[in-house]
Amino acid sequence: MPKTKPKKPVGSSVRSFAVLFIIVLILSVFYLANYDKIQNQVKPIVTIPLSQAIEDFNQDKVQKLEIRDQKLTLIYKDGGKAESRKEASANIKDLGLDLTKAEVEVINTEGSKFWWGLLSSLLPFLIIIIFFVLIFRSMRGSANPFTAVQGQKENKGSTSTVKFTDVAGVDEAKEDLVEIVDFLKQPKKYTSMGARIPRGVLLFGPPGTGKTLLAKAIAGEAHVPFFNMSGSEFEEMFVGVGASRARGLFEKAKKAAPAIIFIDELDAIGRNRGAKNVMNHNEQTLNQILVEMDGFDTKTNVIVIAATNRPDVLDPALLRPGRFDRRILISLPNISEREAILKVHARGKDFDKNVDFFTIAKQTPGFSGADLANILNESAIFAAKRQHGQIPNQDIEDAIEKVMMGATKKSRMLSEKEKEITAYHEAGHAITAYMLPNCDPVHKVSIISRGMALGVTWFLPERDEYLRSYSKFIDEIISLLGGFIAEKIVYGEVTTGASNDLQRATEIARRMVAEYGMSEKLGPVIYEDDRPNPFFVPMNDKNYSEETAKKIDHEIKSIIDAAAKKAEQLIKKNKVKLNKVVKKLMEKEMLDRDEFERLMK
Repeated sequence: MPKTKPKKPVGSSVRSFAVLFIIVLILSVFYLANYDKIQNQVKPIVTIPLSQAIEDFNQDKVQKLEIRDQKLTLIYKDGGKAESRKEASANIKDLGLDLTKAEVEVINTEGSKFWWGLLSSLLPFLIIIIFFVLIFRSMRGSANPFTAVQGQKENKGSTSTVKFTDVAGVDEAKEDLVEIVDFLKQPKKYTSMGARIPRGVLLFGPPGTGKTLLAKAIAGEAHVPFFNMSGSEFEEMFVGVGASRARGLFEKAKKAAPAIIFIDELDAIGRNRGAKNVMNHNEQTLNQILVEMDGFDTKTNVIVIAATNRPDVLDPALLRPGRFDRRILISLPNISEREAILKVHARGKDFDKNVDFFTIAKQTPGFSGADLANILNESAIFAAKRQHGQIPNQDIEDAIEKVMMGATKKSRMLSEKEKEITAYHEAGHAITAYMLPNCDPVHKVSIISRGMALGVTWFLPERDEYLRSYSKFIDEIISLLGGFIAEKIVYGEVTTGASNDLQRATEIARRMVAEYGMSEKLGPVIYEDDRPNPFFVPMNDKNYSEETAKKIDHEIKSIIDAAAKKAEQLIKKNKVKLNKVVKKLMEKEMLDRDEFERLMK
């Protein structure tokens, strides 16, 4: 069959015509109002005194005389042209013209000037009226642009390319979602047993873990229409628009059933009602969504999937049974899941045969699926820039550093003194961490500046950790203070380079005391909570007294002071090794794990 061109929407063509009409109208009015000026610019006319104009006319030199209000235009028999002006009160007969000598044409434009002035003053209002008339006429056969469902996409059958095989690292979540796919494919299989199809599925977890991709994979596996809309798209400056869009979205999904509605960023419209930061129109949108989900009967084969990074701020009405029946955590991947994700994103890229994805997975603890995809993309960019035939391990290593540290290497011109201070600082971190049993192994020590940092000590955990102990936190604080103490011991003073380390050490100590109950004096009581408050209590409101605040500050200081003493003991005891590491860093600027451990042994 011959392919037919898709018809252009009527509303779109009418709006284009309206814009074109207004532009032509404005240009026409401008041209007519400035006709004389334009003509004068095209062909300049000589201006002569009135006495000379009358003399030339009476001497039969003029072929035609045009009198337009006070302006006289003389067209000479030799082809010349001139202008003159008379008084407004002067009549033609008073000018002393011999009217038999040439043709005289009198043009009165006073009336036309009045109408042109009136039209030019009314023109802006006419344009606005015509524009809105055409817009609202075009809306008769199309959806209202203010309340239409924005960003809607449908993927039907084979046109949906995302499958469960394209989503790695979320095997447990996929097991729960396979049932949803089966519900959509074979609803009678479950309804015949009296089972009710789930109405809503809430996917929650850290950013970049693949929540949106999973929703698309469900639609792809089930071969059903996929209606996608972000929570922020419901928000508009017009009150009631969000609720209207929610109605439109659910109506379209019901007509296309079986179907999936996917609402991303649910927390944008699903926050706890009655809270200070929740606007009225957001509550209307949330109420509409709740009503629509309640309106699903047992035969309505539509499932609502929502994604959020902030499940703790959602309204309880959204989470009750009958609305979002399933709540599935999409957590950060472990080492084997990271390896699987890397293999998925490695498709279509040519890697060197020595590249081991399990090793890359070990180097990227705490990375999300989006981070891992970014690493492989950055490594491909490095390989292209460096004109490598394949992507080698070095490009992947550089990509990991760039993603972790957020910057490429800086060519700062540091003095030898500054390089030496940086080397002692980084060596202090590395040596204290090496000597402490609960610190992660040192992966790399560098005095090559990146971003705002003049150097970096990179630690690499040997396995994924889900729990942290008191001794683990203490050793981390000691290691963070190692650079500060090394500078103080060697130079007798400290520099501004330790500010970030001190900030991180203080933050860990504060959490130990106020959030994790790790203080012997204050006991197992939580005084502060870094989780978002669903009731939006201002952050400066404390739930403890000033006396308790002083105790918390005292405990934090005692932890930092004890860690600083321990770091000082380790640095002084291993000063010879410290100098060896610094000397090597000044030569090579970077030490890997093997080189560093050989120096320490």
